[in-house]
Amino acid sequence: MEKIKMTTPLVEMDGDEMTRILWQMIKDELLLPFVDLHTEYYDLGLEERNRTDDQVTVDSANATKKYGVAVKCATITPNAARVEEYGLKEMWKSPNGTIRAMLDGTVFRAPIVVKGIDPNVKSWTKPITIARHAYGDVYKSSEMRIAGAGRAELVFTDPAGNETRELIHDFDGPGVIQGQHNVSASIESFAHSCFQFALDTKQDLWFATKDTISKKYDHTFKDIFQEIFDAKYKEPFNGAGIEYFYTLIDDAVARVMKSEGGFIWACKNYDGDVMSDMISSAFGSLAMMTSVLVSPEGYYEYEAAHGTVQRHYYKHLKGEETSTNSVATIFAWTGALKKRGELDNNKELCGFADRLEAACLGTIESGQMTKDLALITSIENPTVLNSRDFIRAVRRALEASLSDNG
Repeated sequence: MEKIKMTTPLVEMDGDEMTRILWQMIKDELLLPFVDLHTEYYDLGLEERNRTDDQVTVDSANATKKYGVAVKCATITPNAARVEEYGLKEMWKSPNGTIRAMLDGTVFRAPIVVKGIDPNVKSWTKPITIARHAYGDVYKSSEMRIAGAGRAELVFTDPAGNETRELIHDFDGPGVIQGQHNVSASIESFAHSCFQFALDTKQDLWFATKDTISKKYDHTFKDIFQEIFDAKYKEPFNGAGIEYFYTLIDDAVARVMKSEGGFIWACKNYDGDVMSDMISSAFGSLAMMTSVLVSPEGYYEYEAAHGTVQRHYYKHLKGEETSTNSVATIFAWTGALKKRGELDNNKELCGFADRLEAACLGTIESGQMTKDLALITSIENPTVLNSRDFIRAVRRALEASLSDNG
């Protein structure tokens, strides 16, 4: 068959360890035989980030602004052990954090639902999407150990030198303090991204914080969301037949556990970090989770929600067989291809991405899967495939689908 053409490139961000190996397998087996793949390539592997003083990460984010759509492999965020292992110049920051900050985006994560992998919460019949604010809070906090008695205060100094003070605590012994911040512009971007994504996907939007306790910090989030909704999104939401509402996060947790799913749950940075892991685990696996960074300007960056699968990579280096789940990485590619196709009005590219996703899920539903899914599936006597054989099984299903449909 003739390969599907692309008119505008994707930004391709390669990554690290086992996911880098899977990345190439996916391209070789599932993409390049069928699509005249057009990408602007950036190597975000740790060695290249170190060689370029992390400039390659900045360049990839700028390219995403230029072309609008990116697909990213999982990458290492180095700790002290990684600095020694890779001989790094310094402990480079998280590429995801750098890209999120530059694109001013919100991360949307949702489980990939497939028959035979049943959610632990029986009422969940539809995916639950977590919208995670990707700036500030504990991730950009300042911390201090307190050695003994003394007074701790928040101090804000304006450009004229005027000070505003707020007591934190009068210590009578050792302790710790932490200062968090956020900025209204980022919260506004978070709100716009959430409302726009809800309209794009025709899903209800929930937003939850703890404004009864945090009467200034969390309440500011609540107020900004409501103001933006009332000013710009109330009528479009009514027209689309979807709902926005705010609730306390403890109430949201209770509602989520009794819901059927099928909505977006917007959370502050830390809440979204924790709740997305809860949702993914309850639905089956981090390797069965989509993740897309969406900016208010309309930039999209698709990735797998999991890490680089370090343990499997070390086995791979020893020549040992691995059974690594590649579904989330495949869906990162299909998400990016579909969005590129939508923006370019390329129906063939969108259709191919849909068929690849269906082939992936169909392979699992036929009983062929990687070990992590075989351990939790309700399908009797599943066939456990290694990393490459699973991708090849998906290719066979894809080729059959393409053949059946001409």
